[in-house]
Amino acid sequence: MSELHKNLINGEWVGADGSENINPSNLSDVVGVYARATAEETKQAIAAAKAAFPAWSRSGILERHAILRKTADEILARKQELGELLSREEGKTLPEGIGEVTRAGQIFDFFAGEVLRLAGEVLPSVRPGVGVEITREPIGVIGIITPWNFPIAIPSWKVAPALAYGNTVVIKPADLVPASTWAIVDILVRAGLPKGVLNLVMGKGSVVGQTMLDSKDVNAISFTGSVGTGKRVAAASIEHNRKFQLEMGGKNPTIVLDDADLKVAVESVAQSAFFSTGQRCTAASRVIVTEGIHDAFVAALAERTRNLRVGDALDKNTEIGPVVDPSQLKQDTDYIEIGKAEGAKLVAGGERVKAATEGYFLQPTLFTEATNSMRIAREEIFGPVAAVIKVKDYEEALATSNDTEFGLSAGIVTTSLKYATHFKRNSEAGMVMVNVPTAGVDFHVPFGGRKGSSYGPREQGKYAAEFFTVVKTAYTAAG
Repeated sequence: MSELHKNLINGEWVGADGSENINPSNLSDVVGVYARATAEETKQAIAAAKAAFPAWSRSGILERHAILRKTADEILARKQELGELLSREEGKTLPEGIGEVTRAGQIFDFFAGEVLRLAGEVLPSVRPGVGVEITREPIGVIGIITPWNFPIAIPSWKVAPALAYGNTVVIKPADLVPASTWAIVDILVRAGLPKGVLNLVMGKGSVVGQTMLDSKDVNAISFTGSVGTGKRVAAASIEHNRKFQLEMGGKNPTIVLDDADLKVAVESVAQSAFFSTGQRCTAASRVIVTEGIHDAFVAALAERTRNLRVGDALDKNTEIGPVVDPSQLKQDTDYIEIGKAEGAKLVAGGERVKAATEGYFLQPTLFTEATNSMRIAREEIFGPVAAVIKVKDYEEALATSNDTEFGLSAGIVTTSLKYATHFKRNSEAGMVMVNVPTAGVDFHVPFGGRKGSSYGPREQGKYAAEFFTVVKTAYTAAG
């Protein structure tokens, strides 16, 4: 049996029992054995973070800058190795895995700089002889719960700002993909992070996550995951009067107008819907196409979909890796059957793929003749499944794209400045893409959505300060 990768609690690696982390591309490949924390160990991690907060919150900005910068440097120096680790445990293709690791390094580098850029304001009071200072201070213990689909980027874009602004952290990665987060935590510890400032508790959400939600000593929770779990995080946080941040689902549209460049449209939709095996909250699973270009677009996209190469994530010829695990594979195939039963036309994919290794491989799937009322157009599938909805014109396309309970990302493919400008203003999504895929945002700009997709301040970039700090207003009388 492989060496046990332990939890980190108050600067010590602890844990006795663990579970195997299996490669979804090759079920005979054990990525590693990772400890599962108990409720009591989770309580100890929270207590350690609480005890470490006073010193860390008042630590010098140069110390925090140096630790985050050193972490960034090591991540980027090891991007090939860590990218392979990520691809083995989650199933992204190796270029996607390396790209995600690179993004993680860039995030830590950005927030190393933000440590030095945290600014306030000095204003005059309306009362003579009185000055006003407005500053930002850390919150306290941050509970972080991350999903399986971006196992190194999402932990990074939560942990880096939390630490940069002087908070302490208890992080629980998704049970399916602990390896990437474990590697990041190990790097931070060796970069000089003091004991108790960062605590890693791996394991089941019903044990570790619930203990975090139940603790009055967790001052804020940043969560990315399903809508159902997000609602439970919100309810538990309100009970404790804690700050919370939720990134949940998406049912993202891409509009293709008659004037679109056909090649740009096909590649944008293929990238949005199917790459990373469609396992992205920003994936475009609703493709809304106006009638003038519809038939040519569908023919070209169906051909592109059929020709996508599915296989082992580490194979250099693979374009689409496996689905992450059996339960997600069942969800995907169940929705494919639902789409057929609803009357949508299956024009590409929908079948399991046999590869050289045993894994959870599924051919990307394209439906046409769908309507926006179908379940495959309403509910998040979180797999390589897309549905084309035919509409008359831009006005109907816009109304259809906004007709959803979600509002994370939305795209349009057009050569019209008029329609592009109108869509950017009138799309009910937090992120809008013109002639680029809906999935993929830069590390230095805000990430987040509207409606049922997100709650609370945006993540990433300088906007992260809105969640990870609290504003203080101080008055001083002269003399």
